[in-house]
Amino acid sequence: MSAEPATAAGPARHVLILGGTTEARRLAEALAGDPAYVSSYRVTNSLAGRVGSPVLPPGETRIGGFGGVEGLAGWITAHGVTHVVDATHPFAERMSFHAAGAAALTGVPVLALRRPGWSPGPGDDWTFADDLTAAAAVLPSLGGRAFLTTGRTGLRAFAHLTGTWFLVRSVDPPEGPVPPRLETVLARGPFGLEQERELMARHRIDVLVTKDSGGDATAPKLTAAREAGIPVLVVRRPAVPEGPALAESVEAALRWLADGAPRTL
Repeated sequence: MSAEPATAAGPARHVLILGGTTEARRLAEALAGDPAYVSSYRVTNSLAGRVGSPVLPPGETRIGGFGGVEGLAGWITAHGVTHVVDATHPFAERMSFHAAGAAALTGVPVLALRRPGWSPGPGDDWTFADDLTAAAAVLPSLGGRAFLTTGRTGLRAFAHLTGTWFLVRSVDPPEGPVPPRLETVLARGPFGLEQERELMARHRIDVLVTKDSGGDATAPKLTAAREAGIPVLVVRRPAVPEGPALAESVEAALRWLADGAPRTL
């Protein structure tokens, strides 16, 4: 794989990574760790700012929103961005649509770097819900002690469930409406299989609630639930824009950059 040479004015390409995920960090690390990329790419990482003390990836970093499609398009133009990689969380659908819209306005190519979703295997007991509200409606029928791993910002969807005890793990404390029977563990992942086994056993968890985030980083909880015979309530991924090229790995994203941002991979 070869990158375009740098010009006398600096790197030939300015890549904006819409990040906050493991894949976004790995992509930034790959671009910063290879001399060929360092000389050819300027990298700006954009983080939403929802975590109080984020672990910053290599490269330039900006934190906070852009102000919708027009704001993002304006930033892309003003900062000479040549490529956008949407490596946001699979459930950050608003930002994905903003990225696709800004690409259409500016003509700058955008790549959606999305990890594959999860699929149940032998021994799994999974129930699917279309969104958090639907998950909250079915949860009481599946168990009474829930390990809720759908993110602290989605707790309001479960706040009315007075009969369910919840365990929530997050980097920062939850805010806003939360379920009345709630215990919070403040911790930063990733978490290994033994950690997940111990946590579920210690808190007597009888149902796991998760979004279909995909990837390996948060998959050990699914294995721990399978081993313990615990049902899993899975929230399906939301719709995403159809226009951007799609990559399911950092390696594919690097090929997209090196090959001149083709429409398909």
